[in-house]
Amino acid sequence: MSSSKNARLLTAIAIPLVSLVVIVVMWDLSVRVFDIAPYVLPSPERTLAALQDDWETLSAGAVITSKEFITGFLIGAVAGFLFALAMSWSRLVQRLLYPVLITSQAVPIIAVAPALVIWMGFGLAPKLTIVALIVFFPVVVNVLDGLAAVDKDLIALATAMGGTRWRIFRSVTLPATLTPLFSALKMTATFAVTGAVLGEWTASTSGGLGVALLEAQSRLDVASVFAAIVLLVALGLAAFGIVALVELLLTPWRRSPVAPTWRTHFRNRSLVARSEPAQGNSPAAEMATP
Repeated sequence: MSSSKNARLLTAIAIPLVSLVVIVVMWDLSVRVFDIAPYVLPSPERTLAALQDDWETLSAGAVITSKEFITGFLIGAVAGFLFALAMSWSRLVQRLLYPVLITSQAVPIIAVAPALVIWMGFGLAPKLTIVALIVFFPVVVNVLDGLAAVDKDLIALATAMGGTRWRIFRSVTLPATLTPLFSALKMTATFAVTGAVLGEWTASTSGGLGVALLEAQSRLDVASVFAAIVLLVALGLAAFGIVALVELLLTPWRRSPVAPTWRTHFRNRSLVARSEPAQGNSPAAEMATP
């Protein structure tokens, strides 16, 4: 069993690496075969050389950009999750706010950025707000869909067993939202990097990879531009990988065909509850404890 798991893990890692290698090889072959000038499209070798030459500046910018998009990503994810819970608990709140959310997505983030600078000044706040806004809406929509798809029979079963509202939320509702939640988080993990760069272009006083891109562009240094892009791609892929790893750890039932589902879990507990009196240390009494 362990050997098959290791084989699947190696395959899951090897296939994306092979894809990246293929992209780099095709990039290098395109430059060589079509004899593309370096000021139009630098080769991977020139890009790597520029990355090494500007490493001090680019690495410092990568640290700044990472702090921005990670903080904004967490703010947007937490706010979106809590907002979705509030909307699911109150039908009136959902009817009032959902149209506002949809309307807000018709306004491009790049158009909102100048107003955020006027309101919040040149600093960290507008950049975090831009990243959080990018993450917020997909999280709200996906979590709402997950909450709407919760098995009503499972909730009724848990209620009949004496489950409190908090235990039902923790054991039934929350697991049902994890899959759509992580779908939104994986999608927005890479978008958050883009949002951080947009924020740096409009409201940066502390540098970052976005500023490094503009400086390289002003020098017409295409190799340095591509070096900064390579670092941004690496940050986006790392963010996606971390979110996927967290999803793997928090949803173990998805990676094993024999893992018990939440429906099976409550059915088993229901059978035990029928065979024992619902008092003392019985499962029904345990379910009713906060």
